[in-house]
Amino acid sequence: MVAYRLHEAKKHWRENVVRKALERAPERKPAFTTSSAIPLDTVYTPEDVPVTQPEGYETEIGFPGEYPFTRGIQPTMYRSRLWTMRQYAGYASAEESNERYRFLLEQGQSGLSVAFDLPTQIGYDADDPMAEGEVGKVGVSISSIHDMARLFEGIPLDKVSTSMTINAPATVLLAMYIVVGKRQGVEAARLRGTVQNDILKEYIARGTYIYPPKPSMRLITDLFAYCKTNVPHWNTISISGYHIREAGSTAVQEVAFTLANGIAYVQAALDAGLDVDAFAPQLSFFFNAHNQFLEEVAKFRAARKLWAKIMRERFGAQNPQSWRLRFHTQTGGSTLTAQQPVNNVVRVAIQALSAVMGGTQSLHTNSMDEALALPTQDAVQVALRTQQIIGYETGVADTVDPLAGSYAIEYLTDEIVRRAEEQIALIDSMGGALAAIESGYVMGEIQDAAYEYQRAVEKGDQVIVGMNRFTVDEEHQVDILRVDPAIEAAQHNRLAQLRAARDESRVAELRGRLDSAARGSDNLMPLLIECVDHDVTLGEVCHTLRGVFGEYRPDAGI
Repeated sequence: MVAYRLHEAKKHWRENVVRKALERAPERKPAFTTSSAIPLDTVYTPEDVPVTQPEGYETEIGFPGEYPFTRGIQPTMYRSRLWTMRQYAGYASAEESNERYRFLLEQGQSGLSVAFDLPTQIGYDADDPMAEGEVGKVGVSISSIHDMARLFEGIPLDKVSTSMTINAPATVLLAMYIVVGKRQGVEAARLRGTVQNDILKEYIARGTYIYPPKPSMRLITDLFAYCKTNVPHWNTISISGYHIREAGSTAVQEVAFTLANGIAYVQAALDAGLDVDAFAPQLSFFFNAHNQFLEEVAKFRAARKLWAKIMRERFGAQNPQSWRLRFHTQTGGSTLTAQQPVNNVVRVAIQALSAVMGGTQSLHTNSMDEALALPTQDAVQVALRTQQIIGYETGVADTVDPLAGSYAIEYLTDEIVRRAEEQIALIDSMGGALAAIESGYVMGEIQDAAYEYQRAVEKGDQVIVGMNRFTVDEEHQVDILRVDPAIEAAQHNRLAQLRAARDESRVAELRGRLDSAARGSDNLMPLLIECVDHDVTLGEVCHTLRGVFGEYRPDAGI
């Protein structure tokens, strides 16, 4: 009876109040939708979201810290501790990046996030011909254990957590980090942090792959197994929707394709003989935060709810820690504009707020100048201050999941769950994430979404303030950070000195053992740690593995 009265009241409101208002002032658009083409009604009421009623609340929304974790993975969330403020940083040499890290820690950052240069990301030393012109440009150059030691000099690794955005050579960089910790007197069991270690999204959206999928998945599961026993506080993978969204996906696609990749990693670990509850608590995720505030908040809630269901029902995980989707967020790099770059401060603040309202565990806020170059120190400080103002001044962190029960938020959460489940079911019908990537389906869907978005921008249907509307004649007054090209020569010299001083016979012996081990089935992590500890370089390790595994060529298929 109550539902009937509400339905009739809404109908009366539409036919009388709304109709008269529209006669005076028509709506701005013929239709309102989110980035995922989810239609948006004028207003939402309880009849649109029955899960907000007592009979549906406990199973569909629930309480924070309890299944299905829609409202957050911790009972008290930020009332106990704010999210980790983890600014992504790294450029030029290890020394210069170390200086930036120290600055950020002094300014109140609570965790480190390492950006590596392109040669490091694809397994080449700084003196390799393939690295020419790219050393230190988009991140820090790391070729040897000595570079890694300089990167963290004076930073106690038992006091900070470190995230490393590294994928194809993730095992090698983690091996270096473990050795640096040991040299500092910090045992591996006390290290905290994350390696991205997500190769599937590299095939989909980013391109910093080295090996074909099968050996790549072996390296990933080797890392899972090693960390379970030896580095228990380490997040062994950060399954990334961020780069999928940066490539042009919608919010629904970001959730669906990311969780489909997560399913593939869990299955690969199970196929390697691991117990789901032994490795699942160390899985983590990485999402984007874009401008459509309500959709983004709902996206984070939907992803948590979906993953809990997948882990409990599909994989039979028994440990509630295995059901929790823990995630890092970065604000949307693709939303930044070179025009009127100060506007980016506002964009980033709104995006960061959506991540906090959605329950993120850690957050990177982009700097206003990143559409032009690597961020300057002043711009980084503003980006960090944005997080601190949200955390300490706005009050939004004082209540857990404060937007829960909003009819619009709950409608969008349910709709994203429903649409993402449909996408995952379709990917399952193709044979899973690898098969969907191999067929070109995932990339094609992202390309279509990116094309539609770009068309909307060019037609002016999607307004970008300062770029396609509200433009001004301007000259950029923003300081630009420029990487000194001398860094490349300096890295060459260091590598030459390293190779002249090390025990070459030991290096040759270790590379030979690595070649043999890669042809077998033993876990490679212990040997990788031994290699880097004895001055085998990143490039030498990766070239040895290339000789066994081969290289992935996208035009040859997966």
